[in-house]
Formats: sequence, structure tokens, C-alpha cells
Amino acid sequence: MTPKQRIDVSPEMLSFVGTGPIACDDLPPAAICLRFDLGEAATLGFGDPLEAAVDATVVLVVTAEACRRIFGHVPADPGCWHLPADLALLAVALRDCPLPEPARATLRLAKSIELLCATFEKFSDNSLIAADSAGELCERDAARLAAARRLVDERWQEKLTLDTIARACGLNRAKLTRGFRQAFGSTVADAIADRRLQGAHRLLLATDLPVSSIGYRCGYSNNASFTRAFSRRYGVAPTRLRALEVAA
Repeated sequence: MTPKQRIDVSPEMLSFVGTGPIACDDLPPAAICLRFDLGEAATLGFGDPLEAAVDATVVLVVTAEACRRIFGHVPADPGCWHLPADLALLAVALRDCPLPEPARATLRLAKSIELLCATFEKFSDNSLIAADSAGELCERDAARLAAARRLVDERWQEKLTLDTIARACGLNRAKLTRGFRQAFGSTVADAIADRRLQGAHRLLLATDLPVSSIGYRCGYSNNASFTRAFSRRYGVAPTRLRALEVAA
């Protein structure tokens, strides 16, 4: 079987992409392994033996010392979690880089670092949902709540309601509402609003689209509601934020 492609990120970090085993006799010392499985049941695993990562699409191997130095900690216990949409997108971008060599190797190196940083951010904010039956949520409900979160993260520009999310993920409204707050520390509505305002913020600074068009693209039905929500979140109206950025 052809081994995964190896990317030498630094003396303290390697990443491996593709299918097959990991052919590596010179791993960094005292390394930890992060496994990203992009199959139908997308998961993130930590602490598995390296031999168990053969089925994972992306594997990061990094020294525990580097993690402590950069992020301040290493997860205390091995675990397996449902893979959030933003981490899945980074892993897919790492796997499917369309550039020719040597640009592909350079981008994959950068994406490996970005994926590592984003993963430790998830560890820090405790937003990951266990993929086994440990914890307060049963395995089935945990998987459905993870699907609800992915739906919010991927389709926040659409008209999403509790009913549509609950139906799509196989949960009733009460279990979705209660479980979402328990798993992610926010309501479904707050999570949708947060994603929409983040998207609007990016568009305001990266494009010259009219403010009203940005609000509409980000799921707001009128400019007044968009401006109110944006001002509450960022402390400044969207037009003012863009003006300040241009002036800078």
C-alpha cells in the first residue's frame, strides 16, 4: 500500500496526507498525533497510536513540547470527537490542494500549521463534541448535535429556523435547544447570528460591496436589522467600520 504523502513542516512537526500507512522512522521526539478522518462520520482523534491513523485522511504529528510552548497545554486524555465544519474545511484544503509543485508543498505546509492552530483553539474553548458515548450526551444525540453545528457553520447564509435544523438533524426542538446550549455554550440563534456577523465583517473589509448587499448576503432581510445587530456586536456601524478601515 502506498504510504501517505509526508510534509516536513518543521523539526518539531510533520503532517501526512492521503490514504495508506505512515512511513516514518524519524518522528519528532515525544510527539503527539492528531488524526482527521474525513469519511461519512468525520472525526478528530487525539492520542491514538500512529499505526491506527492508516484510515485518516490527514495526520499531524507534533512534539508535546512545541504544543505547550505555543498553545500552553496538551490535551490531558486521548479522545475522539465529531469534526467541526471549519476544521473539516481546513483538512480538505490540505488534502485537495490544486496547485502544482513546489507551490503545493508550500501551501500544504502553511495549511498544516493553520489546522494545528485551529484544532488547539477548539481544545481551548471546549467546543468539541465527543464521538463516543462518554459524557452527558448519548452517542446518537452527540452525532446529531454535531450535525446541527455543521449545518449552522456551513449554511448560515440561508434562512435557518429551529424546526428546519431539528428536522435535518433528526432531533426535536426541545432536545436541539437544550443539547446545543449544553454542547456549545450558546443558543442556536446566537450561533447563527455569530456566523453571519463574522461573515459580514469579512466582506466589509475585503470587498467594496454596498453595505445593504452584504447584509442581505449574510442572511438579514433588511439593512436596519443588519446595522443594529452589527453595531451591538462590534460597537460600530458597518459603514463606520469600513470608513475607519479605509482611513487607516
